[in-house]
Amino acid sequence: MKTLKQWFDEYGKSHKNPTNKAIHYLCVPAIFFSIVGLLMSIPSEFLQRLVPFNHPIIVNWAVVVLLFVLVFYIRLSVSMALKVAFFSFFCLVLNSMISEYLPLWLVSVVIFVLAWIGQFYGHKIEGKKPSFVKDLQFLLIGPAWVLDKVFSSKK
Repeated sequence: MKTLKQWFDEYGKSHKNPTNKAIHYLCVPAIFFSIVGLLMSIPSEFLQRLVPFNHPIIVNWAVVVLLFVLVFYIRLSVSMALKVAFFSFFCLVLNSMISEYLPLWLVSVVIFVLAWIGQFYGHKIEGKKPSFVKDLQFLLIGPAWVLDKVFSSKK
């Protein structure tokens, strides 16, 4: 199994251009956020019957998927898993707030589509294919890479 540093080194090979990096710093979290929103939009009556407490931020399909995602990160780095958990909680809360006023699925689809357009535009500028074309696990490495850059003292 690769280490987190090995994943980051490989991911970084196709993310050297400053414009592409800036686009990724915006679009990768937006994609993660929109996926959480889409998962929260899936009816969760089944889950809510299984759990005695019934708060929509805690009992939804996004939480179920995020628990599995966190296992992936824990295997690479506990500190990174904590950062992703914090960001995931932020996504859950903000998506919950959005759902009070707007159709969450629609907001999430719009963000998802726009962010992916940005990602592909960034890679056009970079002149290299997105890393996930080589290995789908890079779809999970991208958010960690951005969080690492945001929380790193060496920019």
